[in-house]
Amino acid sequence: MFIVGIDVGGTFTDLTAVDDATGKVVVTKVPSQPRNEAAAVLAGLQALGIAGRDVRRLVHGTTVGTNTVLERRGARVAILTTAGFRDLIEIGRTKRNIPALFVPTFVRPKPVVERKHRFEVVERLAADGAVLVELDPASVERALDAAAASGAEALAVCLLHAYLNPAHERAVADAAKGRYPRLPVSCSADVVAEYREFERFSTTVLNAYLQPIMDGYLAGLEERLRATGYAHGVLTVASSGGMMTTDTARRLPIKTIFSGPAGGVSQACFVGEVAGVRDFITYDMGGTSTDVCLVRNLAPLTTSDGMLGAFPVKVPQLDMHSVGAGGGSIAWLDVDGSLQVGPRSAGASPGPVAYGLGGTEPTVTDANVVLGRIGTTKRLGGSIAIDATSARRALAELGARLGRSMTVETLAEGVITIAVARMNSAIREISIQRGHDPRDFTLIAFGGAGPMHALALAQEIGIPRVLVPRHPGNFSALGLLASQIKHDDVRTRVGPLRDRLAVALELFGEMQDAARHQLGLEGFAAQEQRLVRSLDLRYHGQAFELNVAVGEAGAHGLAPNAIEDAFHRQHLAAYGHSSPGAAIELVNARLAAYGLVPRPSGAPYRSAADSLDAALVERRAVWFDGAPHDCPVWERERLPERAALGGPAVVEEFGATTIVPPGWRGVVDEHGNLRFEREART
Repeated sequence: MFIVGIDVGGTFTDLTAVDDATGKVVVTKVPSQPRNEAAAVLAGLQALGIAGRDVRRLVHGTTVGTNTVLERRGARVAILTTAGFRDLIEIGRTKRNIPALFVPTFVRPKPVVERKHRFEVVERLAADGAVLVELDPASVERALDAAAASGAEALAVCLLHAYLNPAHERAVADAAKGRYPRLPVSCSADVVAEYREFERFSTTVLNAYLQPIMDGYLAGLEERLRATGYAHGVLTVASSGGMMTTDTARRLPIKTIFSGPAGGVSQACFVGEVAGVRDFITYDMGGTSTDVCLVRNLAPLTTSDGMLGAFPVKVPQLDMHSVGAGGGSIAWLDVDGSLQVGPRSAGASPGPVAYGLGGTEPTVTDANVVLGRIGTTKRLGGSIAIDATSARRALAELGARLGRSMTVETLAEGVITIAVARMNSAIREISIQRGHDPRDFTLIAFGGAGPMHALALAQEIGIPRVLVPRHPGNFSALGLLASQIKHDDVRTRVGPLRDRLAVALELFGEMQDAARHQLGLEGFAAQEQRLVRSLDLRYHGQAFELNVAVGEAGAHGLAPNAIEDAFHRQHLAAYGHSSPGAAIELVNARLAAYGLVPRPSGAPYRSAADSLDAALVERRAVWFDGAPHDCPVWERERLPERAALGGPAVVEEFGATTIVPPGWRGVVDEHGNLRFEREART
């Protein structure tokens, strides 16, 4: 039997399967099929030669939710809200974010729900949850009938202060289900049980916007898998890095919004623990974008305040930063004639020019082909033949429009330099700009294009060590198998920390009971459950907070001195200053509940050859710093353990290529990872 991880990306769908009996890992890539993602999943299983009846567990990460919001092709949503607050999702916080702050032609993006589809109900709660105006059933009936008449395909119920008292929202939802039972309903108290109306309403609306789409996608995927003999449910990775059942993903699809990249971070933590690397930055470069995340002491940084396009998404998520720089990112000329790279991508169709699938605009991949960094003797991902002549012609045409005298190789290096600079800015944002020194970290590189640019990126930003794990091209898919079932819960109680500790303990008790019950329903015994508590804290007068861990459930009580000291340290690290002795406020109590799933360890690394010479595939000219270098090209699966690798060199494998520039040296460790460091300068 196999457990299978599937990462549905914008360009490729990656599949990784682990054999339960032997630990053997098999991988493949197939072109993604936008708006027909299930077909790519089935094509990948067929390519692996695995029948559905032989799969014990299937976990997938998906960009369906992300793409639906960005492309604005979600369901028609109607909002039911407190009288007087119909325009809240459009007013927002009446502020612009950088870079829009400096754009005189800026136009605020329209919300996904037009004003004519927002309906008011008569009710009002106070800021402490007390009822000021009782819910008027007649106003609810009028609003529901108007929503149905507007052609609504989903309903978002967003009432003021419902996070403290959800009774009115529950009554509206019950009325909706009784009157229009086929209409999906999202209540803000269920989606985001914490304060800040705009963020809570925005997230709830997006959840409703995605519900019919994700429900159809997941139902269709499960139905097609069952037809192949698969007899179990499909698990989906959440933005927070844990897994969700299909029922949860259908009810709360907004929690899948950053699903795909989360798998790679989970697997990097697993690899880092085994390899003895506890502080690192993950670098996942695919065909369309690059995602980076900082991990300190094997714990990824997390946040509950994200953005998807122009919309706030207030759900627990790994604190990743994405930029539009991938292998398919297109090189183009700005209005002033300057060379730019991305964020527009060639995607899966038509793809880079070198793929021969109809692409005409040069991409980062085409630049690497011209520089000899991607070879032409093997099919990329096992299926795509590389056409170097077409890639060269496309870059030459771009150079002619640029109007400068330079060789095609010089232009190709310029394209790579710009792409690396874009990725550099992403790493700076999660490290230097948040008080972390990149020199203290290792760069763990994966994704189809990550190992190709990792060492150049590390050199640019000053990261001294790079680790390229096994199966980097399918790493996120493998990471899906290392994830645990996870449920996040939160309760808001704003007030002085020391005055609210007893309340926080009560809230933790409520959340722990609910989490244990849910995990029990999902088949997890008490010893297979892990409940982790944390508090959102801030100094009195601040508008935003920091999350402070306070231990696992049952480990100990809440010690105010220790909590305050931890908050001061985190504030100092994040902002460069702290104020010991200042009043600290509690904002939220949070609980992360894990159902512990056995992680596949995979088979131990065994080289297919016993010498470095036996791993040599060819020698070819590869360009670095304006000149060609005669480089060895090694087959990764044949590299012996402890083999020493010196740059310039190329390491090829299925799904990825590692480029070793001059001045770098590496070794194959006992786990099969490639570990590189800069050579000491004399």
